[in-house]
Amino acid sequence: MRPYILRRLKTDRNVIADLPEKTELKAWCHLNPVQGALYERVVQDLAAALDGAEGIERKGIVLSYLMRLKADMQPSVPMAWRRGMEARGQRQICAPAGAGRRDCREAGKGTRFYSVSRNNRPLAAFLGSLFGREGLILHGGTSVGKRRELVRQFQEDELTPFFVLSLKAGDSGLNLTAASHVIHFDRWWNPAVENQATDRAFRIGQRRNVLVHKFVCRGTVEDRIDQLIETKQQLVKDVLEGGAELLLTAR
Repeated sequence: MRPYILRRLKTDRNVIADLPEKTELKAWCHLNPVQGALYERVVQDLAAALDGAEGIERKGIVLSYLMRLKADMQPSVPMAWRRGMEARGQRQICAPAGAGRRDCREAGKGTRFYSVSRNNRPLAAFLGSLFGREGLILHGGTSVGKRRELVRQFQEDELTPFFVLSLKAGDSGLNLTAASHVIHFDRWWNPAVENQATDRAFRIGQRRNVLVHKFVCRGTVEDRIDQLIETKQQLVKDVLEGGAELLLTAR
């Protein structure tokens, strides 16, 4: 397929020589005892609910329980960017909804990154208490004009410590090169969506190395999602970078 695919990657030094490096790390977390007990209870409830269920009913049950076991999969799930930081707010069991400040510290992922919250405003409030200064919030309901102003402030004001965004509001069209650290609180099903969000910081014009943190709770559905993402990324790599071509010509 190589003759039919034209790709110019920004990581190609022939395209741009001075783009800094991007490093991706997985931060493995554990549920705290309360979260673990709740998780196990939901797993048992799911097994009971699936007993005798078939067809579309079975699929609906599985989907509803996935949404309980993992973060809500709707685009409103919050993220947080900061000068060095982006986070998607984990919800429900892997990060309990409506967690207070103390609960955030005790939650499995809270021990790795200060806060877990139900929506972007509590997350921003918690981060503000840590940095001693307010940050910025952007979500799907933010007007286009307001978005431009928020991005301008984050890019130009060194005293703005963080930027909280929903994933869909922040996955494209924003230049956030003032951020050099990116944190994904929970994994998205589609790795391309995650990469688009990361690339708001890792793009031409970035002058610092970008460090990307991806949080995963061990022993939960997030482990399986992480494996799914890795499989998808390997498939894309094989198809677009010649791996599959090599396999085909070897047969």
